[in-house]
Amino acid sequence: MLLRASIADRMVADVPLGAFLSGGIDSSTVVALMQAQSTRRIRTFSIGFREKGFDEAPYAAQVAAHLGTDHTEVYLSSDDALAVVPMLPTMFDEPMSDSSQIPTYLVSQVARKQVTVALSGDGGDELFCGYPRYQRWRQVWSMVHGIPWPLRRAMSASLTCMSVEAWDRVASPLSWFRGARHRPVSYGDQIHKLARVLIEKRPDAVYRRIVSHWTNPEDIVIGGTEPVTPLLSPGAPEQLDAFTEHMMLTDILTYLPGDILAKVDRASMAVSLEARCPLLDHHIVEWAAALPLALKVRNATDKWVLRQVLFRYAPERLFERPKMGFGVPIGPWLRGPLRDWAEDLLADNRLDSGGLLNPRPIRRMWDEFLHRHLPWQYLLWDILMFRAWFESPLRRPVL
Repeated sequence: MLLRASIADRMVADVPLGAFLSGGIDSSTVVALMQAQSTRRIRTFSIGFREKGFDEAPYAAQVAAHLGTDHTEVYLSSDDALAVVPMLPTMFDEPMSDSSQIPTYLVSQVARKQVTVALSGDGGDELFCGYPRYQRWRQVWSMVHGIPWPLRRAMSASLTCMSVEAWDRVASPLSWFRGARHRPVSYGDQIHKLARVLIEKRPDAVYRRIVSHWTNPEDIVIGGTEPVTPLLSPGAPEQLDAFTEHMMLTDILTYLPGDILAKVDRASMAVSLEARCPLLDHHIVEWAAALPLALKVRNATDKWVLRQVLFRYAPERLFERPKMGFGVPIGPWLRGPLRDWAEDLLADNRLDSGGLLNPRPIRRMWDEFLHRHLPWQYLLWDILMFRAWFESPLRRPVL
């Protein structure tokens, strides 16, 4: 089996070996196949947070107990996580703004106390259609692409008649139905995103809208234009299966190498830990690319074929929960313990320096985030990471 062979190859090491375990499908599959091929208990590592909606540790512990790994679980305080923030500009040596960089560094730090090499499950979402957005926006496109564009434009205008804040107030009772295990959602933000999607005429433009933080980045970066990348390449077909595969390919070419792998590599190497990604063995990538979509998504179940491998080693009941992701509560932190740090970096005179950013829309967004509780934390994190990197004394000059 390709997976077994890839994992066996990456278990070859003359130093202590372990694995990251979140309790999700990808990392659990890797760990299950590691343990199946080892005569010793595999060392696994996870971290937990006390904040509701951000704690994967209990799920990882259940999987570890079933597989019989030597599991290490560490609960971290917000102070532990916040102490990492000043290190980020020099750790990444560029303005990296994926906030999951913080828990990635922290779990690497925990693992490095016992091992020198750790296997991860990165790549599974992109190869096997694991991100919820693939199915969500496939469904949206199936519903809207046949509607005449003028009518879609009118629908979009009607959805944006109410502000994000107003939609959140109207939709707040829906939060009760989501349950405590789900992270807080801004329904208004989702509705406004849908409104922006409605006015797009091509599916590739739809996906660009979905994955972009800033709708019009040229409004923020003075004189800025987006470079040509696969994300900006037109031509996504309108057939649903082909559109889904286009979204996956776009992520494989952009999000995976530019964000996920860069984040894992730099966060782990910051503590001298080598992270290996067996799901990205080229044989597996080629095999996954040739699989029909029906083997990746079946009856609204993502990563179907990967789940069939995992369920040989662990019961399905351990994974009956929504996908969580590896994040931190950036919003509450920016309104709380990180507020002074952020306010300092977003001061008008700081934003003006260098003539790179337009302060007015940034300051307006910061004010809306603080006082109207609009969900701009990830957009602001982009700016904050850029400003922190730009002012870092170790920043390399641009030649």
